[in-house]
Amino acid sequence: MTVPKAEPDAHDRRSLHERIAADLRDEIMSGELRPGANLPSTIQLRARFEASNATVQKALHLLKEEGLVVGRAGAAVTVREHRQRTIRPATSLAAPADDGPYPWLTEAARHGADARITLLDVTETRPPAEVRSALGLPEEGAALLRSQLVLIDDEPAELVKSYYPLDIARSTPLMDRRRIKGGTPALLTELGHPPRRSVDRVSARVPTQEQFQALHLPTSLPVLCTLRVVYTDGERPVEATAMVKAGHLYELQYEFTSE
Repeated sequence: MTVPKAEPDAHDRRSLHERIAADLRDEIMSGELRPGANLPSTIQLRARFEASNATVQKALHLLKEEGLVVGRAGAAVTVREHRQRTIRPATSLAAPADDGPYPWLTEAARHGADARITLLDVTETRPPAEVRSALGLPEEGAALLRSQLVLIDDEPAELVKSYYPLDIARSTPLMDRRRIKGGTPALLTELGHPPRRSVDRVSARVPTQEQFQALHLPTSLPVLCTLRVVYTDGERPVEATAMVKAGHLYELQYEFTSE
């Protein structure tokens, strides 16, 4: 099989300061530059990227706006502590034990972070096409939406929109404008729809206006989008949740074991 070659004139059309910021951002996200570590000096960056001092400073300004580094003029620029977080989706599926905190809250605390959830809205609405498809709704079908914002250390971290079929949600605590005691998995089980399986679809997208504002994003860097569909007995979908987080601050960790 012949692998097609790139076009001869294909090149990175981004400005030089954006390309410099991209390379440094990758080194931060990959752990090459660890939290608390100093970035190379301006002189070193100028030599490495064959760039002017002004161009290097513009690149560093981008990283500061994104919250990845801290520093001021004339001082070393360092990778900000506790900015790159690994999210384990499995922890968000587990229900709290004996009315204790959710496992993902416990995990956040273990890493020195204070996490909490703010309920934004509870309403009946026509979901996006991908959610309608996931829940098996008709073109004009409606569902119950529970919209929440996850905050870590008082900073917006994730916009969460959970949708439920109306025949399941109506006349239940899902309709109430307050947090659900024990979480939705426990409530769905109580309602006769125990979660049996979940499927995640993960993609990177350019943030919408709503996502940009809700997450206080500094630039149009891609956001990490997860669509999780939860199925009950008979493979019936009972919940579809769209979770959006800043792509430059988070990564997802999935674990699998061989049978």
